[in-house]
Amino acid sequence: MTTTIWWLRRDLRLTDNQTLHAALAPAEQVIPLFIIDPTLLASPYVGEKRLAFLWANLRQLDHELQARGSRLIVRIGSPLTVLTEFLAESGASAIYAEADFSPYARRRDEAIQQTLPLQLISSLSLRHPNEVLKSNGAPYTVFTPYSRAWQALPPPDSLLPAPSRIITPTHLASDPLPTEPTLSPHLPFPPGEAEAQRRLQTFIEISIDDYAEQRDLMAMAGTSQLSPYLRFGLISARHMMTLAYQARAQATTDEARRGAQTWLNELIWREFYLAILYHFPHVRTRSFQPHFDQIIWNNDATMFAAWCQGKTGYPVVDAAMRQLLQSGWMHNRARMIVASFLVKDLLIDWRWGERWFMQHLLDGDPAANNGGWQWTAGVGTDAAPYFRVFNPILQSQKFDPDGHYLRHWLPELAHVAAKFIHTPWQMDLAEQRRAACLIGMDYPQPIIDHALARQRVLAVYGAAKKSPSPPPLAQKARGDKRLPRPLGEGRGEGDKS
Repeated sequence: MTTTIWWLRRDLRLTDNQTLHAALAPAEQVIPLFIIDPTLLASPYVGEKRLAFLWANLRQLDHELQARGSRLIVRIGSPLTVLTEFLAESGASAIYAEADFSPYARRRDEAIQQTLPLQLISSLSLRHPNEVLKSNGAPYTVFTPYSRAWQALPPPDSLLPAPSRIITPTHLASDPLPTEPTLSPHLPFPPGEAEAQRRLQTFIEISIDDYAEQRDLMAMAGTSQLSPYLRFGLISARHMMTLAYQARAQATTDEARRGAQTWLNELIWREFYLAILYHFPHVRTRSFQPHFDQIIWNNDATMFAAWCQGKTGYPVVDAAMRQLLQSGWMHNRARMIVASFLVKDLLIDWRWGERWFMQHLLDGDPAANNGGWQWTAGVGTDAAPYFRVFNPILQSQKFDPDGHYLRHWLPELAHVAAKFIHTPWQMDLAEQRRAACLIGMDYPQPIIDHALARQRVLAVYGAAKKSPSPPPLAQKARGDKRLPRPLGEGRGEGDKS
């Protein structure tokens, strides 16, 4: 019988899985194979919560496969070695896998393709990075023209149904999935493709019309909260974009149409950052704009620790960082605020924050996380962004005006009066006692003065912008080796003060 291998990576689903359908087309038997790569497990960017989410989703997928007469085969080792041995063991004629765009994934796949029949299927993004190019063949480096070119291409075609039956050989042995780390039942993201589908449908039916108006309000459930599922391909980008196009076409009000378009724009941002990583792989370790590699960072380890643990004395920063630690997720507006605070207020290398996020986010994605951090840090694809410095007080007042988000994640501020919730250090002693929140004891003093920090960072960035850039091959991530191992998506206009 003709046999092929479906090498699962970031496509842990049966519905609209182009790689699975490509593997099924020429074969009578398909082997779903997941390889646990020790190189990836050893990366300092691995997060325990995300790893637990991965194991839980693989178990769910195995259950769905067994219901169709198949099962998941797990092997541990170097992908090239595992696949070489597995081809001989299974008698398979070809390997099908979803193309990935990170530098490591591309090097791995190119090496495997030199000796093995590996077919890569482009479905991680709706448009392959080489599909959206300038007229001269160069990649776009600014989002707006990229988005226009992206949307000028045909909308997504019909989705592929989940196969009703998959025949897999029964004699192949499987390594057990790891039992640790385990997914905490308190994390607000149950595993499984069915949960991803349910959330998508609920968002389309209930929330997408108001998305443009509510997505920045941190206490509101105004976003889709699908990013962890998209990260591991429990739902396809094409599926999400198909529904976005449909919602826009069926909208009966300007608000609803704007909501669908705004959500589509956010999905296009993901495609843009995948394209940036594909065409400019140096962004994994260096600034997109080389002159900003000359920034002299402060990199204060004590301040970094306060930021990591949500103890900076700025409620909106601390609430967001506590949300990350407890839930493995953070509201998108909050991501911009805390990133700006780390880089612009504390003058700490953006790579420190990028790695901390990857160590704790369920949806930690190399392209989107890197793109978001570089954008907020002002070293990425934006034309002239270094002067954008978010004011954490104004951001808090604007996007959590009643303080509901702050009080939820910072219980020590639960009884602080509304007039002080964004600036609790302004309470006098009597007010602190009434609120049962003594500043410096129950909740910290601000670790830095924002106004002074803003002046400092503008001077530092201005000096770096004027300095000559090093030759491209000589560029290095300054300070990257000093990332403190023990401790460790966003866009929008920021306030200028």
